[in-house]
Amino acid sequence: MSDLFDDVRIGSLIIPNRLVRSATWEGMCEKDGTPTTKLENYYETLARGGIGLLISGYAFVRSDGKQLPGKMGIDSDDKIPALRRLTSAAHNNGSRIFCQLVHAGGQANAKETGSTPLAPSAIESSLYPATPREMSAQDIAEIIHAFSEGARRAKEAGFDGVQLHCAHGYLINQFFSPLTNKRTDRYGGSLEGRARFLQETFEAVREKVGPDYPVAIKLTACDNLEGGFSLEEAVEISRMLQHLGIDAIEVSSGTAASGNQTPVRQGIDTEEKEAYNATYATAIKRSVNLPVMVVGGIRSGTVAKRLLDAGQADFVALSRPLIREPDLPLRWRKDPLYRARCISCNGCFKPGLKEGGIYCVIDGIEQSDPNPAI
Repeated sequence: MSDLFDDVRIGSLIIPNRLVRSATWEGMCEKDGTPTTKLENYYETLARGGIGLLISGYAFVRSDGKQLPGKMGIDSDDKIPALRRLTSAAHNNGSRIFCQLVHAGGQANAKETGSTPLAPSAIESSLYPATPREMSAQDIAEIIHAFSEGARRAKEAGFDGVQLHCAHGYLINQFFSPLTNKRTDRYGGSLEGRARFLQETFEAVREKVGPDYPVAIKLTACDNLEGGFSLEEAVEISRMLQHLGIDAIEVSSGTAASGNQTPVRQGIDTEEKEAYNATYATAIKRSVNLPVMVVGGIRSGTVAKRLLDAGQADFVALSRPLIREPDLPLRWRKDPLYRARCISCNGCFKPGLKEGGIYCVIDGIEQSDPNPAI
């Protein structure tokens, strides 16, 4: 049986344990996406807390792909020195670190970018804040190039690998879904067509970083929308990616438009509600011979260990619990039965919009009031 604290490989890279900090928007960057000292210190805290692999907050590869304020950018070489300080913060404290690359597509925020969002198709969607402009063939080629350049910068900045964000309704995921991709050219129609943008993006990234540099993806296994992207299609894409040479897959599900089945669900207060993507991860793991990570509502050490023992995943990925307890990996090493204190309220993200960085608001209340009304 696998242990949470086994060394494990992604490609040629050794990860010191099976616990992953899943990419999380921190809201701690300058307006242009340059990482701040605050973010550097935060990554140092996470690494000191014992996480094996730290995946950065989603970094826009082009300025028109930005969604939220304080979001990290990897769209220009002048950011490399600041990015290098992030990787040093992780490495100096025992963690490996990947950079997550993204373009928000139709979910981009015009107030942040100053331009009309781009998407596979110009359609109204509950996923989008406004009707986007349909991408031309030139737009597609330019954004694929931007992903490859982002990967180059990540490698130069000392990241141990990159992760392509193909989940949660962002651009690559928008190409996957029949609900957001109505194209009639080679990038639409069949699953092969809808997956072509990802295929060409991965190939461009691989060419830029070389054969031995880890390239992973975060994949929405199902968007939890009627008529949308399905688990069966996610399995087929996973097989395609293995054939192309992807190094690892992180499994998530849902989009911001998925009702109570979004990527960050609330009310995870029992073990039975934890690991809500485990079934999806199991299906994908059975279909490929690759390291598989699972994210989504994991709160207790017993559930994390159970996922590994059952062969449902090779890595356990965490987001919100680490906002409240960045030392959760060390707590689990000391007490495997420990349950994270995160109550899944999603209040941690609000300070990122208003105060220049996420933090656990419940923990803040508890620090000021020993008996908070929550």
